[in-house]
Amino acid sequence: MSRPGSTTRDRTGTRRRTSGSRRARVAPIPDRRPSRRTVRRRRSIRIATALTVVAAVGWLLWLGPVFAVRTVQVDGTTTLSADQVREAAQVPRGVPLLRVDLGSVEDRVARLPQIRDVQAARGWPDRIVVTVAERVPVAVVGERGRRSLLDAGGVLFDTVTGDAPRGVVPLDVADPGPEDPATTAGLAAIRTLPAGLREEVVEVAAPDPHDISLTMAGGTVVRWGSEERSETKGTVLVALLDRIRDGELDPALVIDVSAPDAVVLR
Repeated sequence: MSRPGSTTRDRTGTRRRTSGSRRARVAPIPDRRPSRRTVRRRRSIRIATALTVVAAVGWLLWLGPVFAVRTVQVDGTTTLSADQVREAAQVPRGVPLLRVDLGSVEDRVARLPQIRDVQAARGWPDRIVVTVAERVPVAVVGERGRRSLLDAGGVLFDTVTGDAPRGVVPLDVADPGPEDPATTAGLAAIRTLPAGLREEVVEVAAPDPHDISLTMAGGTVVRWGSEERSETKGTVLVALLDRIRDGELDPALVIDVSAPDAVVLR
């Protein structure tokens, strides 16, 4: 003991604890934030990767064989064959879908006289789909062996050498076509007739837009007049013919429906 109440061990122990307390340090938290150089490098890598992906996708779509034309699908044909439409479309096989000019395909198919409307579309991954709407014949004009079919708009779109399709009415006009008033008037009369009654019409003559007449299979002549109120005239004519068939009215050689509110039979 060097001092009362205190031993050398006590002094030494106290001194060690004090010395150890003085040497203790708080370790600094390492700065884990990436440096600017690292951030720029990572950003460059991401941009390069994105550009590579875009370039690869672009190559596949524009030049690659994966999304290339292998078939041309044709929908909507009735009188035309699918091969006729494909031949007109002229879509080359093996060309990437994105490189096919759909507008040009539609223009080429639309040149077919039978086509009223056409739409072309891409059918991923390897098809071009061509959907057509054909013209529907309503009347036939011309002499037998050189006759042409007309649709509801007066467009001449096909020729027939034999009999016209069922329900297609022979139309006698001087200058058939969509711009001819007599053609338009005659077609207006034909369109109002029910399909069954059209088959009984031998001919529709329209020397003038205001002088339309229908000749029936039994020889009855229907004076139609102009195309005005054609729907009403068609309804009246069907009712009169039904009454004649039922025996309620005597057969007539001439039925005048030009004024549908004052019909004349003689």
